[in-house]
Amino acid sequence: MLEQRIQRHFIDSADLQYQWAQASARPIADAVQALLACVTDGGKLLVCGNGVSAALAQYLAALMVGGFERQRPELPALALGSDGATLTALARRGDYADAFAAQVRALGSAGDVLLIVSPDGNAANLVRAAQAAHEREMSVIALTGRGGGELGRLLRETDVHVSVPHERTPRIHEAHQLVLHCLCDGLDQQLLGDEEIPA
Repeated sequence: MLEQRIQRHFIDSADLQYQWAQASARPIADAVQALLACVTDGGKLLVCGNGVSAALAQYLAALMVGGFERQRPELPALALGSDGATLTALARRGDYADAFAAQVRALGSAGDVLLIVSPDGNAANLVRAAQAAHEREMSVIALTGRGGGELGRLLRETDVHVSVPHERTPRIHEAHQLVLHCLCDGLDQQLLGDEEIPA
């Protein structure tokens, strides 16, 4: 029984990714182009999320700075909220929902990109971060699920929305990690030229 349950997780995850591959390619390619324009014009990437999505934000920042599969120059990226002292100082001010937005206002500039990772797009601190990015004339890339929620509704035409068509949070997180890999590979391809994807 347990082995069948485990197999079901593998099958459900693979099925989602297989079924979503064609529909996701265009928005992911648009996100790659937004990141490429940002970093080649001297901008930086700010990334944020809550819980597991915060870990994915840190993971993306690490891949941008440290590299993915190919040797390339470091790309400027920062995961918001990963500095505990700054995060708790902002929370101490009394409104945790503004913690990411405050960092966007402090660190973001016109031409930068804010990438938000959220399974449902409804967390107030992430919505406020997107609003702060718009105030700073930054583009927003939103990785969501379940239609994108409030975050999906406030995105502009110049933003990019990659929404996983699934309701279960673990499946959405798995798909988000794959999207992050696609973003990094796409950036490498655009910056360094074509190279066959290893099997």
